[in-house]
Amino acid sequence: MCLCPLSRKSPAISAFSAVIYFGENMEKGTSKIRGVIYDCDGVILDSLEANRWFYSSFCAALGREPLTEEELRYAHSHTAREAIHHIFRADSEKERLALERLARMDPEESVSRLKLEPHILPALEALKARGVRLAISTSRTTTMGYILKKFALGSFFELVVTSQDVQNPKPHPESIEKILQHFLLEKDEVFFVGDSETDRRAALAAGVKFIAYKNEEIPAFASIQDHLAILNFL
Repeated sequence: MCLCPLSRKSPAISAFSAVIYFGENMEKGTSKIRGVIYDCDGVILDSLEANRWFYSSFCAALGREPLTEEELRYAHSHTAREAIHHIFRADSEKERLALERLARMDPEESVSRLKLEPHILPALEALKARGVRLAISTSRTTTMGYILKKFALGSFFELVVTSQDVQNPKPHPESIEKILQHFLLEKDEVFFVGDSETDRRAALAAGVKFIAYKNEEIPAFASIQDHLAILNFL
């Protein structure tokens, strides 16, 4: 499958009919949106199975029982170091060995297992065409450069803030606040699109509107099932 930007032809209009609803007690009106911040894993990228392979390899290499679903969900929305600490929380020596293994791993090995979420590229093209500033706030670290190159995302996102770029990763609001300051945007001019409770808490702490992607279980300003649906708010 071609991973470079799609053609400039508009997708079928049915893509705009993705389920959208507003959370209870949430204000429906929006001021002019000038910026959209995206989480990476589970939002831009379909990475759940890649993360399953990645962290399962640590368990197998260090003789630990298989990765649990709870551990996978945690790892999916936290930094690699936080995930390893959580997975090997009962054995400090194995945690130390896992961190050493992490430092030796080739980032491209895990990136090769990732794929883009449906319609993310045409949604980004439409947002950029409307002059919306685009940024990423992610718990990833060193792999973001490979991801931007592999999926040709660099031309869309003017700023990428990883957990290495801040002292306090999500759910702390530091990464979102850094993006607001960079673009000189007000809080009510920005959407943050995420898929986890960690993302929701970061958006809440930063005071920006949170849009939940493919997760109807967490409170949000709105929930969308298709990336093109965000265009309905602009």
